[in-house]
Order: sequence, then structure tokens, then C-alpha cells
Amino acid sequence: MPLAGKRIVLGVTGGIAAYKAIELCRQMVDAGAHVAPILTKGALHFVGETTFSALASEPVQTSLWTEDSPIPHTRLGQTADLIVVAPATARSLAAYATGMSDDLLTATLLATRAPVVVCPAMHTEMWEHPAVQANLEILRTRGVIIVDPESGRLAGGDVGAGRLASVEVILDSVKLALRSTSAPDTVHVEPAFGSSGLTLAASDGVTVAEAQAEAPLADLAGIRVLVTAGGTREPIDPVRFVGNRSSGRQGHAIAEAAAERGALVTLITTTSLPVPAGITRISVNTADEMLSAALEAAEPADLVVMTAAVADFRPAAVATDKLKKADGIPQIVLEPTVDILSKLGERKPAGQILVGFAAETSQVAKNATEKLTRKNCDLIVANDVSAPGVGFEHETNAVTIFTATGGSVTVPLSSKRAVAQAVLDSALAALNHQAITNSDEH
Repeated sequence: MPLAGKRIVLGVTGGIAAYKAIELCRQMVDAGAHVAPILTKGALHFVGETTFSALASEPVQTSLWTEDSPIPHTRLGQTADLIVVAPATARSLAAYATGMSDDLLTATLLATRAPVVVCPAMHTEMWEHPAVQANLEILRTRGVIIVDPESGRLAGGDVGAGRLASVEVILDSVKLALRSTSAPDTVHVEPAFGSSGLTLAASDGVTVAEAQAEAPLADLAGIRVLVTAGGTREPIDPVRFVGNRSSGRQGHAIAEAAAERGALVTLITTTSLPVPAGITRISVNTADEMLSAALEAAEPADLVVMTAAVADFRPAAVATDKLKKADGIPQIVLEPTVDILSKLGERKPAGQILVGFAAETSQVAKNATEKLTRKNCDLIVANDVSAPGVGFEHETNAVTIFTATGGSVTVPLSSKRAVAQAVLDSALAALNHQAITNSDEH
């Protein structure tokens, strides 16, 4: 169990959604975690100390000055394996982003090197305010995991974005954060903070996420997984082609991680990268070849992960002989290729989870969430390929995983192996949610 034996500080701030933190506390304790609650003065207007003290692993803390220890924030921050703030108000986000320390919760956040999961909840106008979004971006760059709020009915009776993410989504993010920052007992972990946000390094120079990735779970046993990888090549002539930049490493990492977690994996790839025994490999080159292979392989799959960088265009006519400079500049007319992800979204059978990838250079969240809806995906894994160390030929990646239910999980710069595990964790959560939903409907 990812939560068993973990010390988790649960920060609750003053929003109407504070009542949901009660159930979050209960479920984390039931999962074996030691939960230490901190309630702000604002939170006490919505929920009581008695309830949390009864459910949590230790009494509620509300002030810097009421504990026997003169430095409760240091005790809580240094001993925590994880801090989760749910709900997080606009004021608490601003205080955390700017380094203000005017209460026990903000002092604890500044006094820890543990990973932090922040779950904002507020009215739509507040959530969309540029100041709030700027503070969130600051926190993301520091490695804080942001669980975006959902859209739905709000306290004032209107409908919009800003409702606290479900307890299930928050728990998934908590588990992901703990898995990404926990190493085997044989690895000495030393937290350190770099310019790219939270980086956890082991004594042998391997990141904690990478070390953890070497011991994956067996929680995908029997699940049929299809992964596509690499960039397609659309021929201009027998020598030249139009294509997309892609090493295929991220797709191969997902396929390998899924197989190690017990899945029955089919990998459609354009690359020459080696594939471990037990994975069914289908080699293709063009978008049409990948489309044909994907439509057939996706039909029986429980999970489809489309990491491939499929070229959007191809030459309308392919020269039979190599084009020569002496013949002058060729006039190459392009035509669109078939949108494979859209085709899979149209044909998606009941119960199947479809994961798309969105490589963006601007407006990452906007473009990715629009693609999520437009192509009938369940998850979209988005990254800014213009950022240092992200995507293409790099060994590292940084992504945000958006869900069809309105949630998101941000994975700071990590190995592609660690990103693969995070994608599979989110996909498994979606599969489980789908199964529960289907069972409730029957």
C-alpha cells in the first residue's frame, strides 16, 4: 500500500470545501497513513477540531503557539513524508508562493523538504484570476503537485470551475507523489531543490523516482495495453521524408513499465529501439501503416496509450526516383494524414481507456484540454517541448496529466521511466473508476 506507514500532514484552509477534507483524512488513515491535521483559523469557521482529532492519527494543530514544542512547524515539516493541502484557498496559495509565514500551515510548508500536493478550491472568478494562476505557476515550477479543481455546482449555486477535486482524485495524486519520491531501503535519499523544481537525489546519483521505477507494482496483471511510439515518416521520394521529431523513448518506457507491472503489451513503433521479451512488437513507418495496425490492435485492448508523434501532413504524390538538385526546386503539395487518435476515440469500446499525448510549445493546458475533449480521450499527457530537458531526444520529461473528469496531475522534470509510471498510475485509476461506474449502472 503506497500510504501504509507514511506520515502525512493534512492542511485544511478556510473554504466551504473543508468538509471534504474529513473524508480525505479518514481514507488516508484507513490506508495505513499517520495523518497529522493542521487547521487554519479560516478552516475552523467551517469544520471543528473534534472531528479531525477523532479521525486523525494525532490531535489537530491550529497555532504556532499552542503545542508543548516551541517549534511545531519544524517538527511537522521535517518528519512528514508528504504534505497535502485540501482545500487550498486563494490566500493560502498566495502566502505559499510568496514565502509568507503567518500561521502554522504556511510555516510548516516552508519548513519541509517533503513533496507537497495542493488542491485549490474557490469560486470560478477567483480561480481564473491572473494573480491566482500566476501563483499556481510559481508553485508548479518549484515542483509542487497541483490537483486542479473540477467544474460543477459551486457554493453560491452557480456552475463553473473551482470545485475541489474528488477525494478519489486527490488520493490518486497523493499515491503518485509518494511513489515518485520513495526509494528502496537500500538507497539513501537526500532531498535537494534545483532550478527545475523538486528534485530528489539518491546517493548513487540516481533520482528517487528512477530508483522507485526499478521496482514497479504488479497491478496491471492481465490488462491488455496498446502503446504507440516514435515519429512517423511520410516519404517524399525513396530517400527523403516528412516527419515529426520523436525518439520513441517515452512510448517504449511506458510499454516496458506496463509489461513489468503485469500487462499484456503490444507496442507499435517506428523506432529501432530494443524491446524486452514478452512485448509484442509491430514495426511501422508511415501514418497509414500505424493507423492500420492501431485500429486492429486497439479493438481488444483495455488501455490504449498513443505516445507516437504522427505527422499531420504527407506529400500528395511520392516521387519514384530520388529528386535531384539539378532538376530545380521541387513543388511538394501536402495533404493531411488521417488523425489516428480521433479514429480511436470514435471507435472506443465501452470500458476502454484512451490516453493521448499533446506536445505543445504554448498554451499547453488550453490546447491539451481542448484535444482531450475533441478526440474523446480519457487522459491527455501534455508537455511543453520548448522547455529545457523536456521531450524529443532528452532522457527526461515533465508533463501534466489531464483527465476527462476535470482533474490533473503535474509531474515535474523526471526520467521518462518515472513519467511512464505516473501515466500508468493515472490510467489505472481511470480504469478502476470506469469499472466502478459500470458496476453501479448495472
